[in-house]
Amino acid sequence: MDKFIPDMYYKSIYDINYKKLLKMNIKCIAFDLDNTVASYKEDVPSVEVKELFNLLSDDFKIILFSNASKKRLTPFKEILNVDSSYSTRKPLKKKYLKIMRIYRLKPEEIAFVGDQLITDIYGANNIGGISILVNPIGTYEPITTKFNRFFERFIYKKFSKKGVLKKGAYYE
Repeated sequence: MDKFIPDMYYKSIYDINYKKLLKMNIKCIAFDLDNTVASYKEDVPSVEVKELFNLLSDDFKIILFSNASKKRLTPFKEILNVDSSYSTRKPLKKKYLKIMRIYRLKPEEIAFVGDQLITDIYGANNIGGISILVNPIGTYEPITTKFNRFFERFIYKKFSKKGVLKKGAYYE
């Protein structure tokens, strides 16, 4: 169960302490797309996301790391001028390891940011990366995500009873 516990938990991608990540020698940040960077209903990134990614690209390699299709990811990749990995099949290790191999990164040099415990956080923790949980942006989610959220509720409930992880109780 410990692999579902994020290293850090923030309200959104705009609240993450990126200076702390620099001090931790993080070289790359891999962002989940749907409900982390953009809602499922957005087809292109917002102005705020563009501004954030422009700022971050001075200090970090930025990658969109998503289970979404290439078609879904491409407009974001092109507009944000970042690399991407689509159809990653998170939480399976294969694409995580591929990203680390391509960019010559050690697990502790890459932070994975996402909104789901079962895919994003478990996957990052499973390969030894830094896991950062953020709240989902929107309320709409496809059936596969709703399925994950069903099980996620049990995980949150168990952790909350132990005082380990509680929704809305952010930490670095």
